[in-house]
Amino acid sequence: MSEVRLAVEKRTEFGKGAARRTRRAGKVPAVLYGHGSEPKHLSLPTVEFARILRENGRNAVLTLEVEGDKNETALCKSITSHPTKNYLEHVDLLLVSRGEKVTVNVPVVVTGEAAPGTLVTQDTNEVQVEADAMNIPEQIEVSIQGAEAGTQIHAPDLTMPRGSTLQSSEDVLVVLVADAPSEADMESEIDTSGAGMVEEASESQTANE
Repeated sequence: MSEVRLAVEKRTEFGKGAARRTRRAGKVPAVLYGHGSEPKHLSLPTVEFARILRENGRNAVLTLEVEGDKNETALCKSITSHPTKNYLEHVDLLLVSRGEKVTVNVPVVVTGEAAPGTLVTQDTNEVQVEADAMNIPEQIEVSIQGAEAGTQIHAPDLTMPRGSTLQSSEDVLVVLVADAPSEADMESEIDTSGAGMVEEASESQTANE
């Protein structure tokens, strides 16, 4: 995981009104905390921060160049986005140092092709991993090449990168390979679904009468 530099500013205004003004100015309100230090209220440049997330992911190690203060090294602890308008509302940043172990969620990427006549379902898109803050894996790959129906891959079956330890529960299902439904199965399901809709419509009409 690469380290990324980001110039940030300190915030002196707090509250919802101040946060709205910060966002209108093209910045994201953020709080930096950890290591027993007093929280620092910051504002991050929205466009640059969004680019970092897009290109490096949420686990990018950030070197924060704090205006008027020393540089800080941090990870994104949580990111809050507006539920409907899809803009960044707030960011929590966690102080980290070289050699420190942190627990993060790492994406799981499925590679390869399962056996013919199968249907592959990825139940879990990421797993929890403990790793050195300066050496967080970008992703964990799992191959399903030639996997037959009935194959189940759970979190402990994943190969962890060197220096990383799985923290997710052992019963977390990551990938399931099952028999693909036949054309007859799909037609039967459509017929059953259609019959159910007709029955519901009939009951509704009877109730209205």
